[in-house]
Amino acid sequence: MNHYEEDQRDELSHTSRRTFCGELILTSAGVVLAGSHLTTVKAAQGSLVAYPPRRIEGAEILQPGSCLYFNYPNRDDPAVLVRTSDGEYTAYSRRCSHAGCSVEFDPSSRCLRCPCHKGTFDARMGYVMFGPPRRPLDEIMLQVRAGGQLWAVGKSVGREGEVITESSIGGD
Repeated sequence: MNHYEEDQRDELSHTSRRTFCGELILTSAGVVLAGSHLTTVKAAQGSLVAYPPRRIEGAEILQPGSCLYFNYPNRDDPAVLVRTSDGEYTAYSRRCSHAGCSVEFDPSSRCLRCPCHKGTFDARMGYVMFGPPRRPLDEIMLQVRAGGQLWAVGKSVGREGEVITESSIGGD
């Protein structure tokens, strides 16, 4: 190998190291920034717990503005599937986040109501609208599969959310 070839090889290897180190620093900074963002998002959303998927029987014929009660993830875990007036599906644990009583869907107000302490939850997001509960209902993650079948695939537990009260929306 002559002197010219050695200089070129050294220059290429030096450039490659420099490029590698620069990319390593940029990637590391990106990971740190993304990690802090993901931690913030995870804290806001709560913990997502995956359970075995279960088909929600009858969901495909559910009319807008109505609900269907089912159990998920186990037989002892009451849940509610709501189909909003615009056709979107949402599902929640029926256990009130205040005292564990079973919430019921009220189609006239499009809310989920707890009969024990008059807690009321928004059926679109599960957020508290009124009463003693301080956190939203646990949300059940849904997935649409082939043929329009709706499946429950997990649960978002411990979500933080806004408490919406009548006084914050201009009520008496």
